[in-house]
Order: sequence, then structure tokens, then C-alpha cells
Amino acid sequence: MSDGPPTMGVEEEFLLVNPRTGHASPCAEPVLARYRHHGPLPDGVRMHRELRLTQLEAASGVCTGADELRGQLTAARRVLAGAAAAEDCALLATGTPVGPGPAAPPPASTGRYAEIDATYGAVVADYEACGCHVHVGVPDPDTAVAVVNHLGRWLPTLLALSGNSPFDHGRDTGYDSWRMVLQSRFPGSGIAPHLRGHAEYRRAVETLVDCGALVDPDQTFWLARPSGRFPTVEFRVADTALTVDHAVLQALLSRALVQRALSDLAGGWEAAPLSPQVAAAAVWAAARHGLSGQLVDAAEETRRPAWTLVDELLAHVRAPLEESGDLAEVRKLVDAVRDGGTGAAQQRAVADDGTAAAVPWLTAATVPATHGTLLTG
Repeated sequence: MSDGPPTMGVEEEFLLVNPRTGHASPCAEPVLARYRHHGPLPDGVRMHRELRLTQLEAASGVCTGADELRGQLTAARRVLAGAAAAEDCALLATGTPVGPGPAAPPPASTGRYAEIDATYGAVVADYEACGCHVHVGVPDPDTAVAVVNHLGRWLPTLLALSGNSPFDHGRDTGYDSWRMVLQSRFPGSGIAPHLRGHAEYRRAVETLVDCGALVDPDQTFWLARPSGRFPTVEFRVADTALTVDHAVLQALLSRALVQRALSDLAGGWEAAPLSPQVAAAAVWAAARHGLSGQLVDAAEETRRPAWTLVDELLAHVRAPLEESGDLAEVRKLVDAVRDGGTGAAQQRAVADDGTAAAVPWLTAATVPATHGTLLTG
């Protein structure tokens, strides 16, 4: 293990909507063409289009601490929001569309996205789900697979903390994370199988590609996986974070889980496999209930109160959080969610008179206040 905590980075996906109607707006390309005119960005921050022209992604650079990450995510959100406003769009940090959608978004016309459309058909035709992906540095590919084996028990708790997609084109779904329900329609979604080393991981992925379930080896739908592009473990479990603070919380908890896994592996402890059916039940319960009900502990194969599992997660990663100096920060951010609710709970409170009411509120919540005081849950 290295002398310091692993590096981390975050990719945030956002929706673009008409600010008056809440309808999804396919303006990703003009927004990307002009974002450089709306303020400086820290080195390493990158902007990309996503599957739909109604979506954008902002990716941080490689960060070592919470303050650096918070600064990069804040700058990216402000720049994208400014560029979107100049194109008469609003940038929303929500996992699924809030306002009613009159029609499916236009499909991709060429390249890999067009191949995804052709492969998955109606499953992906109206897919505008947005996630918050966290990358945490690891020493090598075999270690990445071993770390992923240690993460499965805790991924549903991360999902419950992140729930920020209660609506689907104008209707309340009753779920905290409808995005996860949409993602579960794809083959191989959920918690990754227990695998022994990177060679076995690659064989498993290549088999899915050969079976036609994946477009290419970069397209696994597992909620945590070795990255195909970077020397990292990639967490893909969280909904797009309502606020920068919510994204920082996901990053710090994800990094601490990797640190704890690395420590356990160094001590000779390998994770036990989870029951695939119980793991799927745990993901579903987290998507359904968020932090408001009973979740499933996939390792103990029993239901527990959501906040009990959050407290157990914090106890599990206490040592690495102390080592990195992040314990007080994480406690503060968790207490903010405990007091203010998840993004899904806050959206529901604002949209009590109809989902259209949530659009201006989400627009404001997405971008931290100009004077530097961050919105928190």
C-alpha cells in the first residue's frame, strides 16, 4: 500500500431541460461548443456528451483530497450551467427526468452510441438516467478485482444514500432511485460476481460480449468494477448527486471502502461471495426505499433499518477515514443527509404541487451559490 490514501475522481452526469416546461432538451452539442467561454476550469476537468443529446457529463481530474475535489466539481457545474443558460437550457442534477416528456429523446446517429441503440432497442430508447461515478486508484488489475469482491455488501447502502431519481417523466415512481430500476433492465446489471483475478474478470466480460449482451468490453453494467480506462476501481452505483456535497460524500466513502479492502487484503482476508439473489434484493430495496425503510444486508441475508446499515458502513470505514483525515468531514456530510433527506426526499418535498415546481428548485440546487456556500442535503 502507498503512504497516503488513494487518489479519486468523480464523473457527474446531468440532464438538460427547457427551464419553463421541464421537458428534456437535446442541446448537449451547442452547450459543449460554448462552455469554455463561461469560466476557467481546473486542470484535468473534462466535459463530454452522453448517450442522449439531453445529457452531459463533467469529469474531475485526479484528486487527492476533499477540498480539491469539491473545487473541481463546483467549477464544472458552474461552467456547464452558464453554457446551458446561454442556450436557453437548464442543467439539472437529477437521476431521471422530472418534467413530463412529450416524446423519446432523439437517438444517437453514429458511432458507439448508435450501436448501443441498435443492440438494446426499446430498453434504451428513452434512457436518460444520470449517475455519479467515482474512481479510486488501485495498484494493479488483480488487486482491483479483489477489491471489488470486498465492496458488494456496501454498495446498496451507497445507493440508498445517493437516491435522487424519484420521478419519471412527470410521475412519482414511489422509488428513491428509479434510475437503478431503469439500469436493471440491462443484462448483467447489479453487483458483480465474485471473481478470482483480472484474467477471470476479462474472460467473464468477453463471454458477455460474445453472447451479444454487451456491445464491447468497456460496457459492463456492474455497480463496481475495475475500470477499463484507468488504474482504478470504478463505483457506478450512485445516482447523480443533487449537490456537490453529496458527490463529495460518495467519493470519500468510496475511497474509504477501497482503503479498507486494501488493508484487509494485505492482512490476508478475502471477501466471501454473496448470494446473487440476495444481492439483487439488496440493490432493489435500496432503490425502492432509500433511507426511509428497511434495507437488506446482503452478507447477513436479513433486513435491517437503513440508518443502522449506514452506521455500520461508517464503523467499517472509520480507520481509513481517520487515516485520510476525512472522518469529521464525512460525519458532517452524513448528518446533513440525516437531517435534510436524500435528493429524492428533497425533490418530493418541493414537487408536492406537481413535478414542474421542482425544475427551478433543481436548477438552483445543482449549482453552488456564487459566494461559495455550498448547498447541502
